[in-house]
Amino acid sequence: MYEGPIQDLIGELSRLPGIGPKSAQRIAFFLLDEELEAVTSLADAILRAKRSVRFCSICFNVTEDEVCRICRDQRRDRSQICVVEESKDVVAVERTREYKGLYHVLGGSISPIDNRGPADLRIRELLLRLEDGEVAEVILATNPNTEGEVTATYLSRLLGPLGLDVSRLASGLPVGGDLEYADEITLGRAFAGRRQVGA
Repeated sequence: MYEGPIQDLIGELSRLPGIGPKSAQRIAFFLLDEELEAVTSLADAILRAKRSVRFCSICFNVTEDEVCRICRDQRRDRSQICVVEESKDVVAVERTREYKGLYHVLGGSISPIDNRGPADLRIRELLLRLEDGEVAEVILATNPNTEGEVTATYLSRLLGPLGLDVSRLASGLPVGGDLEYADEITLGRAFAGRRQVGA
C-alpha cells in the first residue's frame, strides 16, 4: 500500500473499466517513469476530449459538432437506422463497411441489476426520429448478451406496431460478447444475415 499522490493516482486509475489494482499500479509507475512532457500531453488530451466532445443532437454519437459526421452525410441511407448501445459500437459497425444507413445510440441497455430501465435510455428520442415516416427499417444491433437481448426484445415489441421492418443482427456474434471486440468479418456477416424480429 502506497501513500499520498501515488496511492491517489493508483486509486483513480483503478476506477477505469477493465483496470484492476495491479494494472493500475503498473500504469501509475509507467507514468512516473515517463518524461513530464509525455504525461502532460496525455493529461491535456484527456482534458481536451472532456471539454470538447459532446453527443450528436440527432443520433447521440460522440462528436465535436452539434451534428455528427454520419448524420450530416447526405450519401447515407436515411431509410435505415441501426440502434446500438454505445458510441463505440458505431465505430465497430463502421469498420465493416457493410452498413450505409444512420445510427441511434441508446446510451446503454436495459439492466435491472444496474437500476437501468427503458426510461434511462434514449428510446423516446428514437421514437421521435421515426415520426416523419422516412425510416423503413430499424436494425437492432444491441450486444449479444442478456442485457442486449432484453433491450432488443423490448424495442421490437415497441416498434412492431409502427409498421416498420425491425431486424436483429444475425448469429455469428458470440453470446456474452461486446460489439466493439468483434472482428470485421464476423460483424459484417452478422449484418448481412440479419433477421426480422416478430411483431
